[in-house]
Amino acid sequence: MARDRSNPDYAAPFRRLLLSVLVLGLLAFFLVWRIDSPRVEQFRARVIDRFVPNMEWAMAPVTGAVNLLRDFQSYSRLSEQNQELRSELRQMQAWKEAALQLEQENARLLDLNNVRLDPRLTYITGVVLADSGSPYRQSVLLNVGSRDGLVEGWATMDGIGLVGRISGVARSTARVLLLTDSSSRIPAVIQPAGQRAIVAGDNTPAPPIDFLENRDLVRPGDRIVSSGDGGVFPAGLLIGHVATDPGGRLRVRLAADFERLEYLRVLRNPGSETITDSPQIVSPLRQGSQP
Repeated sequence: MARDRSNPDYAAPFRRLLLSVLVLGLLAFFLVWRIDSPRVEQFRARVIDRFVPNMEWAMAPVTGAVNLLRDFQSYSRLSEQNQELRSELRQMQAWKEAALQLEQENARLLDLNNVRLDPRLTYITGVVLADSGSPYRQSVLLNVGSRDGLVEGWATMDGIGLVGRISGVARSTARVLLLTDSSSRIPAVIQPAGQRAIVAGDNTPAPPIDFLENRDLVRPGDRIVSSGDGGVFPAGLLIGHVATDPGGRLRVRLAADFERLEYLRVLRNPGSETITDSPQIVSPLRQGSQP
């Protein structure tokens, strides 16, 4: 197809001319910027002072994009550090809980070693295996039994106060009936008045005081210890202190920590000597007989 010579095409020559001018301008700009001369340096300074302040609007998007990128990188680092701190905090909480448990266990063991009892009483320390308490019966199991010489009726204590008595013995385990159980009755003495009473369990954390001789001689805060009557419990074992409920009834604020029973001390009760030859003891001496 023949070209139309009546309409010449000026687009191609114009593009070549524009490209040539652009290349020459860039080359001149490069040469001027690289020439090390005082006059050229002054020229460069004047050009910068003239055009650069007026180009801040053009650099604002670039500056904003750079700042946004830096803020995002900073946020990413903060997020990573936050995750690391959360992980370390969880680890520290786990270590804190373990340390508190060890501290409590150590305190209980120290109490078991430091409590002062009758020198004639020996003991066996057992670990609480399970709490089989219920609203109708409160007891725990120990990991000691008949193989360790346990006998039903022996008293059990934690580091400070009386907990209950052995109510069942197997070869390797024993059941402890807690003094808060409704079937528990403990003869006690309230000091310093010396009033005798019965600490009767009622399945509550603070058992009531029954059969008190003279209530007027008893004050809240008085010390309650086992009396030893009946020969079930040795005398002088700390039970707790006197307290009053909202209804005015006297109750016992127990010395033992029933919420955290982990180690119990089972007291070997040697019992009292049985008198088998009573006539020779109670009969008067005959006249003239030699003592």
